[in-house]
Amino acid sequence: MLRYIARRLLLIFPTLVGIITINFFIVQLAPGGPVDQMIANLTGQNVEATARIAGAVDAQPQLDMADTARTQYAGAQGLDPELIAAIEKQFGFDRPIHERYFKMVKDYLTLDFGESYYQNRPVVDLVIERLPVSLSLGFWSLILIYSISIPLGIAKAVRDGTRFDAWTSGVIFVGYAVPGFLFAVFLIVLFAGGSYFDWFPLKGLTSTNFDDLSFFGKIVDYFWHLALPVASLTIGGFAMLTMLTKNCFLEELSKQFVLTARAKGLNQRRVLYGHVFRNAMLIVIAGFPAAFIGILFTSALLIEVIFSLDGLGLLGFEATLRRDYPIMFGTLFCFTFIGLVMQLVGDITYTFVDPRIDFETRET
Repeated sequence: MLRYIARRLLLIFPTLVGIITINFFIVQLAPGGPVDQMIANLTGQNVEATARIAGAVDAQPQLDMADTARTQYAGAQGLDPELIAAIEKQFGFDRPIHERYFKMVKDYLTLDFGESYYQNRPVVDLVIERLPVSLSLGFWSLILIYSISIPLGIAKAVRDGTRFDAWTSGVIFVGYAVPGFLFAVFLIVLFAGGSYFDWFPLKGLTSTNFDDLSFFGKIVDYFWHLALPVASLTIGGFAMLTMLTKNCFLEELSKQFVLTARAKGLNQRRVLYGHVFRNAMLIVIAGFPAAFIGILFTSALLIEVIFSLDGLGLLGFEATLRRDYPIMFGTLFCFTFIGLVMQLVGDITYTFVDPRIDFETRET
């Protein structure tokens, strides 16, 4: 197992480089980059955008007509070529694409992700600042999802075909059909001062007086703000896991070794948790890392927007809209790295759930 882990760790770096390389050239060659965004702001009389590059214009050399030809961007007609050259230099687009690529790889080797084009802050600081919000949503949501889905799935498998199974299936199908963001809006209307009750805060992860609260008060305030966002994510995630758990248990309950165990006189609880549980929960438990990544980087985006939570999902979404390349590639690097590590954790989890699995014997 140690050799397998070592091989997987060695593969992380080339995988990261490959993913970053592909995305770099796709994004860099796509239209609508930061230079186009700035030109659109300028042509829209955005005074703030003009002020950001005003000091750089005087430092640019005079451009001839040949230089002007290379700075033709959509909507740039009528702008001073020196101004366009200053914008290119500001965003690093005054150098060839291969130079920009190798500079990015060199910086990433030292974990230097650069600075945001529009926030003028290091990308590392922005990621560290937003990471606790996304981790809070992902962690507590999965804890609730697994705490509900596993016992409910086992109960449905044991009571398959009964009235309990039918009623809970109806609830599960409703939960599966209702999107998490729609349920979030419903919770806001019902419990956050919308039309009925005003029991929970509408936005943010903490209150404005959080630093003045006691230790116990901070814990209560933290979970008070998390209650509605986590509930929104949970309702959209428990349905599929519940049915997966039920189906896994039903499959195991129909196998020969279960019939043999019952023939020996073992009670239902001993059969269920002593023989069936480990095999049935292999896929469910080992899938925890992948489920965590899914909620952390995708499912929580709309929830972060609805509840005004500054997490990684919202940060990456805003960077994509504004073509803020340092944030886009910095968050992509972090997401990819965490994803690769969590995949390795998932494989290790398999061996803990079922020691018979040996990745060392697989051919690579």
